[in-house]
This record gives sequence, structure tokens and C-alpha cells, in this order.
Amino acid sequence: MENKETTTILPQQPQRLSSIDAFRGFVMFLMLAQILKLSKVAKEFAADETYVGGIWRFLSFHQTHVEWTGCSLHDMIQPGFTFLVGVALPFSIAARIARGQTFNKMAVHAFMRVLILILLGVFLRSQSSSQTNWTFEDTLTQIGLGYGFVFLLGFSTLRAQIGAFFIILIGYWTAFAAYPLPGSDFDWTKTGITAEWEHNAIGFAAHWNKNTNLAWAFDNWFMNLFPRKAPYEFNSGGYQTLNFIPTIATMLLGLFAGNILRSNQSNEKKIGIFLLLGVGCLTAGWLCGYLGICPVVKRIWTPAWMLYSGGICFLFLTGFFLLADVLRCKKLFFPLMVIGANSIVAYCIANTRIHGYFIANLKIHLGNDYFKSYGECYEPLFLGAVVLLITWLILFYMYRNKIHVRI
Repeated sequence: MENKETTTILPQQPQRLSSIDAFRGFVMFLMLAQILKLSKVAKEFAADETYVGGIWRFLSFHQTHVEWTGCSLHDMIQPGFTFLVGVALPFSIAARIARGQTFNKMAVHAFMRVLILILLGVFLRSQSSSQTNWTFEDTLTQIGLGYGFVFLLGFSTLRAQIGAFFIILIGYWTAFAAYPLPGSDFDWTKTGITAEWEHNAIGFAAHWNKNTNLAWAFDNWFMNLFPRKAPYEFNSGGYQTLNFIPTIATMLLGLFAGNILRSNQSNEKKIGIFLLLGVGCLTAGWLCGYLGICPVVKRIWTPAWMLYSGGICFLFLTGFFLLADVLRCKKLFFPLMVIGANSIVAYCIANTRIHGYFIANLKIHLGNDYFKSYGECYEPLFLGAVVLLITWLILFYMYRNKIHVRI
């Protein structure tokens, strides 16, 4: 009897989609735009109850991470980048197959990428340290830890991919739910928070509280296997190494999206599927948090967060695909596509001292007070805008000269 189940990878040479570069560029722009320091400007309008103050508070909120539960636009940088890794994977595999590469050669390349991503993440986190800062919550490190699994799943059937997704979703939730809550003799000094911390959940949702959960307990063992100045007790932001497990599920959502984009279905049907998956995942994640089944927390990548943020990623992809590839409004997204074409370079610029070097030199050559011309409170905004423009021009030069840095 003929087996009708086929793999999801199509062998023909893939066509590059502008929407993927535009979406990736948008995510990297949000990261680079931190240099605008909107929150610092917003502090000057803290007491302003007019619509002007409200606008600045809105902008400030969406350029900062939420304290624990919930979501801001800034919180979508990591899931957006992670989701797009999955989206690009079917295109990458198909291109390599079209060039005649064997699975073994592709696997070697994939796992070299894993190693580079992990080490690059550690390197970027070590810049302000006097020794190697062995920590694994950086976006690149998290993607690296999970990428090898997603690469292998990229050659499997859709049924296997969906099965892996739900195993991660349910299994990770079950593991956290089974981990015991802090007892009356629990030492809160080892968590960086108190029992009365305002963001602590009560009841069943407390299994996902900051620095008292399963992933925190794992890092109390795992992180102390590496050389460090002092024993590891907690991450001040609550980020954990085990986040890479649900991160795999986010990449799988991207993998589903990439396979749909590569399919022979009509654009209308692709958009319909994306909208259905986007609204469905977003609603499911929100309901998990609302009902107390699992809170929506980016810092520990809860299953609810994975669904919630994954739904938003699908909706973003829908918009970019509709405008850039279906309606062909590519010129509208050209500035973002320039950034997206060299996303690793943009990421490294945003996470190194390069922006600080630009700022120091601008002040040297233009004067310390040059950017205070329109008001001292706006100095960070105008100074950041010039630095952001310089960064874009560097990326534009690379784009025009077809210089693409990829891992």
C-alpha cells in the first residue's frame, strides 16, 4: 500500500520573499531603536496628564520589557526573531537541496551554526565582565540550543512536527506544574525577590513565579558547573536556560509558517491560514493566563507565552506577506529590508558598545550641547536618532554591495 505521507520540504529552488526580510528587519529595528531611549524622555513627562504625556508613556511602555506577566512590543523582539528562524528554515533546506547538498553536509553546517550561536551569545553577554560570563538566556544562545532539534524536524513529516510541538507544550507545562511551591521555611533571599513581591501569582499559577520555579531550580545546579566569581543563585530578570525548550516550539510555529509559504496554495488561502493560526494561538495563550492555567510570561517562556507571542508573530507575518509579496508594496518596506538582510550584524551592533562609540564621537565633533538645541530632555532622542541613521547607512552600504553576513 502506497504511503501518502510526505515530508514538508519541497525540493525546488525557493523564491526569496520580501516579507521575511521586512519582518526580520522590523524586529531588528525594534532592537536597534533602544538607542532612542524613549523611556528616559518619557520620565520628563511623568506628571503630564495631557495627551502628550500619555503618548510618551505609551511609547515608553512599548520600548521596555514588562516586569513579569503581560506583553509589550519590546517583548516581541525575541519571539519574532525566533519565529523567523523557523520560517526561513524550509527555504534554506530547499535551497541547499537544489544545490545538490547531502543531508550529512547540511547537518554539519546546521550544528556548526548551533555552536557559533551559543558561543556568540555567551560572548555578547560577557562584554561587561572580567571573565567569561557563562549564561544561556541570550536570544542567540537560546536559538542555538534549540536549532539542532528544529533542523532535524525540518526533514520530518508534518504529523511528526505537530506531535513534537504538543509534546513540548504539554510536557513543559506538566513539569512546571509538578514542581513544588515554596514552603513556609523557603529562603527567599536566594531569589532576589520577596514572598510579597507584587507580581507573584497565587494559587496554581504560582508554579510559574519568578525564581521559585522548575527552571530556576535547574539553573541553581547547572549554572554552578561553570567557573564564576560567586555561586549562582538567581537571574535578576528571572530568565532561565531551560527557556530554550519552549523556544523550540516557537521555532516550530515558524517552521509551519515557512512550509505554508512554500506550498502551492493560493495567497488567499495562505493568508487565511495565517489569520486562523494567529488568532487561535493568541486567544489560547490569553485564555491560559486569564483562567490561571498558565500565566503569559516572556521571561520564562511559559507555554501560554509561547502561544500568545506565536499568535502575534503569525499576525505580523500576515501583514508583511500581504503588503510586501501579495500587493507588492516592496518599496514601502525597503528600509526594513536593508536591516533584515543583515540581521546578525544588526543584532551585534545593538548588543555591543558600537553605539556608545558613535555617541562619544558625535559629542566630540559636534559638541556636548549640540543635541540639546530643542530641549535638554530630548537630547537622548535626537542623539539616538542620528546614531540609528548611521547604523542604517552602514547596513545600506552592505546591502548595496551585496555583503551578507550569515551564520
